[in-house]
Amino acid sequence: MAGFWNTLFARSEPGVERPVSDAEWQQAVSSTLALPLFFGLSEADIATLRGLAEQLLADKALTPVSGAVLDAHMRAAIALQAALPVLNLGHSVYPGWREIVLYPGEFVPDREITDDFGIVHRVRHPLSGEAWEGGPLVLSLDDVAASGHCQGYNVVIHEFAHKLDMRNGAVDGLPALHSGMSIEAWAEVFSAAYADFCRRVDADEDPEIDPYACESPAEFFAVLSEYFFEAPDVLFETYPAVYGQMRQYYRQDPLIRLMPFLQGMDTQ
Repeated sequence: MAGFWNTLFARSEPGVERPVSDAEWQQAVSSTLALPLFFGLSEADIATLRGLAEQLLADKALTPVSGAVLDAHMRAAIALQAALPVLNLGHSVYPGWREIVLYPGEFVPDREITDDFGIVHRVRHPLSGEAWEGGPLVLSLDDVAASGHCQGYNVVIHEFAHKLDMRNGAVDGLPALHSGMSIEAWAEVFSAAYADFCRRVDADEDPEIDPYACESPAEFFAVLSEYFFEAPDVLFETYPAVYGQMRQYYRQDPLIRLMPFLQGMDTQ
């Protein structure tokens, strides 16, 4: 086992990190699994989660750039949080791409956008993560560290939700649904919730869910995936039908699993 992890960690850029022992890796995994995000998982679920995380790290190259320092804890945090959405779906739903690019903090890509009048604008907006269709996934390590605390924010789950959305072609908030799920029901529930959410944001009603969700149906799905796992009580109270669709899609019920923890937070 130690030989496997030494080989895996040696893939990093020269000088960024040294190979680590199996003991260090196990300590990093245990530390990550102590995050509130993983509260209430059974021993069988944790074993499955660890296996999925190891598969992901074996399959995807983690590439630190711009001085990012990638250690065992960051690897465990990325891999285990990426594995949670597919706990009951399997590793095969993350196919077709090979790299996760890691910045130390928010990154500012240069983009050119053509408006409706044919004028090209150069746009520079800070990002915490990004998922390219058919290409790599990009994450800010600062934002990875801020994820997993059941505060409704998780950059890893957000960007991996985009990858799930991309599996059936269009990036439109409609992932490849399982047998027995209805595309019509999904579209009806999400369309109604999206329209209501955008109305609430436009009316400055200060919704509990991040207003970034109204950017597009794809962002709505990704942001609500964060809430499904990080703050399921908020999602259930706001859009119970959306929660129901996500419960079928992810084949998990985080509200039941996390309820004792969330109730404890409410009494503090």
